[in-house]
Amino acid sequence: MIEYFWKAAFVFYSQTSTQADAWVSKRLQLILEGKLSSVAPGMRRSATLPKLTHQERKPVDTCARYLLNNAKSLKYDDYLKAGFLIATGVIEGPCRHLIKDRMDNHWG
Repeated sequence: MIEYFWKAAFVFYSQTSTQADAWVSKRLQLILEGKLSSVAPGMRRSATLPKLTHQERKPVDTCARYLLNNAKSLKYDDYLKAGFLIATGVIEGPCRHLIKDRMDNHWG
């Protein structure tokens, strides 16, 4: 998920900008606080106000669409309250492959 936010941030800020860091951090914090429903519309509004072209704003729209399409799975505030750990794609990918490799070796 975070890669979508970075691509969207670079629509508004340069890749070396500390403002991009702050932009991504703010939106991730809102999601962790259970405010997902305000993040996607806010991002789209931010891309509409400066009248970005369809192509320029594409990463913002992609990120917003991802959030809206996966909202049922992104209830991180509830998961944290329940004491669950939150993994990132960087962790999930290797875990998936490790489990698959182990199961293939065990059962194959």
